[in-house]
Amino acid sequence: MGRFLVAILAGIVGAGVVHIAVLLLVPTYSERDAWSMLAERSNYYIATRLDPAGQLPLIPTLDPLFNAIACRFDLDEGVLHLHGDGDVPYWSVSVYDRSGQNIFSVNDQSNPTEGLDFVVATPRQMVELRNDLPMDFDGSVFIEADMGEGIVVVRAFTPDESWEDIVSSYLQGLTCTLR
Repeated sequence: MGRFLVAILAGIVGAGVVHIAVLLLVPTYSERDAWSMLAERSNYYIATRLDPAGQLPLIPTLDPLFNAIACRFDLDEGVLHLHGDGDVPYWSVSVYDRSGQNIFSVNDQSNPTEGLDFVVATPRQMVELRNDLPMDFDGSVFIEADMGEGIVVVRAFTPDESWEDIVSSYLQGLTCTLR
């Protein structure tokens, strides 16, 4: 019976040590999220490669067959317009809030329009846009996001090395603008 109590006590002490270690490590990991890493490399409304040549990728778990850009935005300042010309084998767009929650995702297979042309706006901004739609938003896909700051990520498939320049040019040509 004594050995059983010692084993229980050792388990409780061990669990306490693990919990304390986790609590002490939380600040280290919480400050190194995608938002803060992207903020170190670029400002709002600047399309930034997540896998820049010759540098460590911004997000270490990127799929090697995809090249990607990310753009931070703040809908409190205005509407985000994401636009790109050109053609790649496959692309996808994802909108995340500041905490990393996925708000919206679409790819070229389910996109109702040709090309990449998206507008991200709050519900209030969306009403204003419907009342007075700018001409350059005529063929855009509208994404209603009830948030302030966020990140939009565009991924493009690179089937092999022969596509690298085409995909890189496509991603470099994407514009992420405040409207």
